[in-house]
Amino acid sequence: MGKDSDIKKWTLLNSEYLIRRPWLTARRDHLQLPDGTDMPEYYVLEYPDWINIIAITKEGRFLLERQYRHGRGIVAFELPAGVIEDNETPLQAAQRELLEETGYTGGQWEHFMTLCPNAGACTNVSYTFLATGVEQTTTQHLEQTEDIAVYEMSRDEVFALLRDGQFHQALMAAPLWKYFFTHPE
Repeated sequence: MGKDSDIKKWTLLNSEYLIRRPWLTARRDHLQLPDGTDMPEYYVLEYPDWINIIAITKEGRFLLERQYRHGRGIVAFELPAGVIEDNETPLQAAQRELLEETGYTGGQWEHFMTLCPNAGACTNVSYTFLATGVEQTTTQHLEQTEDIAVYEMSRDEVFALLRDGQFHQALMAAPLWKYFFTHPE
């Protein structure tokens, strides 16, 4: 059995940006592995950090969204989510996104978990927050490119969607599985 102390970092010899756009930054790194192996092409995607929210109303209903996802060409159930903007903490971003996408605010907030979308090729992390006792205080404030339907669902309905594979985004399914495991009825 190996030990973590046996694992060494790779050495970055050179890095070249291939594209730098607001939603896609890709670079090619030239690396040397600890055993001396030369790896001239290792591709890394740089993304901003993300947040998502398991939001539960004062009445115990879960807030879910449905929207079109062009990468897969599907309309899918999701948690409220978004990008952490410059000069925002993850919590501030989560509270802003919940307000903008659903019109719900307030409640008690706690950091629930942090995941890497793909630690081998991506630079960002995704923070999940648990917000309980939220309530609708306004309407949605969507960006021009957003078309989001908001649903209030029971615990049983959300679990059935999860169990039946209706959450296609792994960064949302994993926190929901953890929630149902750590918060039994």
